[in-house]
Amino acid sequence: MRTPLFDRRDFLKAAGAAFLMQLAPAKRALALDTDAMFATAYQLRTGEYGVAVLSEAGKILHSVALPERGHDVTFDPNTRKSVVFARQPGTFMLVFDHTGRDAPLTIPSIAGRHYYGHGVFSPDGTLLYTTENDFDNAAGMVGIYDARDGFRRVGEFPTHGVGPHELILLGDGRTLAICNGGIETHPDFGRAKLNLPTMKPSFVLVDRVSGDLIEKHELPEKLHQLSIRHMDIDAQGTVWFGCQHEGPATEKPLLVGRAARGKELELLDMPEDILGGFRNYIGSVAANRDAGLVAVSSPQGNAWAMIEAKSGKVVARNELVEVCGLAPDHSGFLASTGAGRIVVPNGTATEDAQHVWDNHMLRIIPTRA
Repeated sequence: MRTPLFDRRDFLKAAGAAFLMQLAPAKRALALDTDAMFATAYQLRTGEYGVAVLSEAGKILHSVALPERGHDVTFDPNTRKSVVFARQPGTFMLVFDHTGRDAPLTIPSIAGRHYYGHGVFSPDGTLLYTTENDFDNAAGMVGIYDARDGFRRVGEFPTHGVGPHELILLGDGRTLAICNGGIETHPDFGRAKLNLPTMKPSFVLVDRVSGDLIEKHELPEKLHQLSIRHMDIDAQGTVWFGCQHEGPATEKPLLVGRAARGKELELLDMPEDILGGFRNYIGSVAANRDAGLVAVSSPQGNAWAMIEAKSGKVVARNELVEVCGLAPDHSGFLASTGAGRIVVPNGTATEDAQHVWDNHMLRIIPTRA
């Protein structure tokens, strides 16, 4: 049963107060005096939801409760605000300060829309863009929120596709890359996929100022059930994306690709054992720009792999039960799992039997106060 909107607001107001009270001075000092932190949503084994801020060693610095399951987190270095988004078809996003100095703020979705779990700030931090579903018209939308005015919703424009998921801002500061997964859903039917026979996933570039479509790329017809879901951008400006196949399990399509402005989408060949081991599902994509690496994970396949961005070759594969969250750290990646593990680049792992870490993890580089 979905939490009523006003109950959710009261819940998050109380959660914000508790968050500030539980943040010990020592942990706040650590949060302000570290090279990097990481934020990720979670579920407790007892059923409660939240978002946690972690140290580079995978230790919890602090956390804030959520009324329902969260998905991804985005961060603005200008205001030092982070936003965690409800997993689709969720109807809330939560703005929080990773240092714990400000109480969290909840932003409900408007009538006729729900969030898809992802968002991104404008370069100056004044606007937040989120992927949303106009569910009565089966149309993907980008919602626009004014971060200077309590994240008031100030507009929207179409994603030119169905079922948008992740969106990122390209290096020009103006172009949004958006993955339209192609899957129609409606909150009346939960997470049921309503159009699998007629799916049309796409990768689009949209001008965030005008809302104009710049480019739209669709996969070949034989791959129309290959849902484009998650992505990141490497040091050269190439967008890497991961897919989830909604067709027969006997089919083994390529699952990882890259996109560049003005070029067709390119799906990468992988060794058969690695591709097959992903079980038709890529759950997260993360780029380590300094190291020239891209990582992709598969919780279904209990494995994640590192790809050399320059050559497109797989350079490492790691087995890890229920792995999904990935974030760049030093010359490698931090990885999180649904089994309660956080694994750092040198292979050291923290074990937490109480936390089920969610799909994504965000690296936060603190700005000194």
